[in-house]
Amino acid sequence: MDSFFDGKFTWIFSNEILSEYAEVLAESFGEKTMTFTISALVSSFNHGRFKPSYKYQMVIDDKDDNKFVDCAVGANVDYLVSDDKHIKNLLKIKNLFPPIPIITPKQFKAILDLIK
Repeated sequence: MDSFFDGKFTWIFSNEILSEYAEVLAESFGEKTMTFTISALVSSFNHGRFKPSYKYQMVIDDKDDNKFVDCAVGANVDYLVSDDKHIKNLLKIKNLFPPIPIITPKQFKAILDLIK
Protein backbone atom coordinates (compact mmCIF):
# COMPACT_ATOMS: atom_id res chain seq x y z
CA MET A 1 0.00 0.00 0.00
CA ASP A 2 2.83 2.39 0.82
CA SER A 3 4.34 1.93 -2.63
CA PHE A 4 0.98 2.61 -4.23
CA PHE A 5 0.34 5.78 -2.26
CA ASP A 6 3.94 6.86 -2.92
CA GLY A 7 3.10 6.71 -6.63
CA LYS A 8 5.53 3.91 -7.51
CA PHE A 9 2.97 2.20 -9.73
CA THR A 10 -0.43 2.64 -11.30
CA TRP A 11 -3.19 0.23 -10.35
CA ILE A 12 -5.42 -0.77 -13.27
CA PHE A 13 -8.76 -2.38 -12.51
CA SER A 14 -12.16 -3.11 -13.99
CA ASN A 15 -15.50 -2.61 -12.29
CA GLU A 16 -15.65 -6.38 -11.73
CA ILE A 17 -12.26 -6.35 -9.99
CA LEU A 18 -13.20 -3.38 -7.84
CA SER A 19 -16.41 -5.15 -6.78
CA GLU A 20 -14.51 -8.28 -5.78
CA TYR A 21 -11.97 -6.24 -3.78
CA ALA A 22 -14.81 -4.43 -2.01
CA GLU A 23 -16.52 -7.73 -1.19
CA VAL A 24 -13.34 -9.32 0.19
CA LEU A 25 -12.41 -6.22 2.20
CA ALA A 26 -15.91 -5.99 3.71
CA GLU A 27 -15.91 -9.69 4.65
CA SER A 28 -12.40 -9.54 6.12
CA PHE A 29 -12.29 -6.12 7.76
CA GLY A 30 -15.82 -4.71 7.83
CA GLU A 31 -17.85 -2.18 5.88
CA LYS A 32 -16.10 0.95 7.21
CA THR A 33 -12.62 -0.29 6.37
CA MET A 34 -13.79 -1.41 2.94
CA THR A 35 -15.37 1.97 2.20
CA PHE A 36 -12.29 3.86 3.37
CA THR A 37 -9.86 1.65 1.44
CA ILE A 38 -11.80 1.62 -1.83
CA SER A 39 -12.36 5.39 -1.60
CA ALA A 40 -8.65 5.98 -1.06
CA LEU A 41 -7.70 3.75 -3.99
CA VAL A 42 -10.12 5.24 -6.51
CA SER A 43 -9.40 8.83 -5.50
CA SER A 44 -5.66 8.43 -5.95
CA PHE A 45 -3.91 9.95 -8.97
CA ASN A 46 -2.29 6.65 -9.95
CA HIS A 47 -5.19 4.42 -10.78
CA GLY A 48 -6.93 3.58 -14.02
CA ARG A 49 -10.30 2.01 -14.64
CA PHE A 50 -10.42 -0.26 -17.68
CA LYS A 51 -13.41 -1.95 -19.27
CA PRO A 52 -12.28 -5.11 -21.07
CA SER A 53 -13.93 -5.46 -24.45
CA TYR A 54 -12.91 -9.07 -24.99
CA LYS A 55 -13.20 -12.12 -22.74
CA TYR A 56 -10.28 -14.47 -23.33
CA GLN A 57 -11.56 -17.23 -21.00
CA MET A 58 -8.00 -18.43 -20.39
CA VAL A 59 -8.46 -19.52 -16.77
CA ILE A 60 -10.24 -22.86 -16.94
CA ASP A 61 -10.28 -24.01 -13.30
CA ASP A 62 -11.85 -20.86 -11.84
CA LYS A 63 -13.74 -18.87 -14.45
CA ASP A 64 -14.20 -15.97 -11.99
CA ASP A 65 -10.44 -15.30 -12.22
CA ASN A 66 -10.76 -14.43 -15.90
CA LYS A 67 -11.70 -10.85 -14.99
CA PHE A 68 -8.09 -10.27 -13.87
CA VAL A 69 -6.59 -11.77 -17.02
CA ASP A 70 -9.00 -9.95 -19.34
CA CYS A 71 -8.19 -6.63 -17.69
CA ALA A 72 -4.44 -7.23 -17.71
CA VAL A 73 -4.34 -8.24 -21.37
CA GLY A 74 -6.72 -5.57 -22.57
CA ALA A 75 -5.02 -2.77 -20.65
CA ASN A 76 -1.57 -4.02 -21.72
CA VAL A 77 -0.24 -3.88 -18.17
CA ASP A 78 3.38 -4.41 -17.25
CA TYR A 79 2.45 -7.00 -14.60
CA LEU A 80 -0.50 -9.03 -13.43
CA VAL A 81 0.34 -9.46 -9.76
CA SER A 82 -1.27 -12.55 -8.32
CA ASP A 83 -0.67 -15.47 -6.00
CA ASP A 84 -3.81 -17.19 -7.25
CA LYS A 85 -3.01 -20.76 -8.23
CA HIS A 86 -5.48 -20.75 -11.13
CA ILE A 87 -3.95 -17.62 -12.64
CA LYS A 88 -0.41 -18.86 -12.02
CA ASN A 89 -1.28 -22.08 -13.90
CA LEU A 90 -1.17 -19.95 -17.06
CA LEU A 91 2.60 -19.71 -16.56
CA LYS A 92 2.80 -23.43 -17.38
CA ILE A 93 1.42 -22.91 -20.88
CA LYS A 94 4.23 -22.73 -23.39
CA ASN A 95 3.92 -19.85 -25.89
CA LEU A 96 0.78 -18.52 -24.22
CA PHE A 97 -1.05 -16.10 -26.45
CA PRO A 98 -1.71 -13.41 -25.72
CA PRO A 99 1.26 -13.33 -23.36
CA ILE A 100 0.48 -12.37 -19.78
CA PRO A 101 3.23 -10.98 -17.52
CA ILE A 102 2.20 -12.77 -14.30
CA ILE A 103 4.32 -12.22 -11.19
CA THR A 104 3.77 -12.92 -7.49
CA PRO A 105 3.33 -10.19 -4.89
CA LYS A 106 6.80 -11.09 -3.56
CA GLN A 107 8.33 -10.54 -7.00
CA PHE A 108 6.42 -7.28 -7.38
CA LYS A 109 7.67 -6.05 -3.99
CA ALA A 110 11.25 -6.77 -5.09
CA ILE A 111 10.68 -4.68 -8.22
CA LEU A 112 9.14 -1.86 -6.19
CA ASP A 113 12.04 -1.95 -3.73
CA LEU A 114 14.35 -1.01 -6.64
CA ILE A 115 12.34 2.15 -7.34
CA LYS A 116 13.47 5.16 -5.34
